[in-house]
Amino acid sequence: MAVTIDPRTSVFGDRLIVTGTYAAGDNAVDLSSILASIDFAGANSSGIIASRPITDTGGGGGIQAVVFAPDCRIDGTTIRIAAGLADGTIADTAPTQAGTFIAIGRRS
Repeated sequence: MAVTIDPRTSVFGDRLIVTGTYAAGDNAVDLSSILASIDFAGANSSGIIASRPITDTGGGGGIQAVVFAPDCRIDGTTIRIAAGLADGTIADTAPTQAGTFIAIGRRS
């Protein structure tokens, strides 16, 4: 695993904003050493993410590509990152690309 937590966090009240990076294949970011709980978490891929074409059935008939960012789930004080697949489903597998994450939670 190559999870890196940025050394400078932002504090507001009893909340902390934590940012960092994860490598391809990382599917868990453990923040238990700095957060007591997580209120929000998000993840972004660093490269091109999966896409698939969809057809607009609302009358115009246009086709457009829809992209799927990594799925980010909160599991206690751990962020679970899963791959967003081109078929629109969410996989329980690790992302195939590196990326960045953000978490907002209660300081420990």
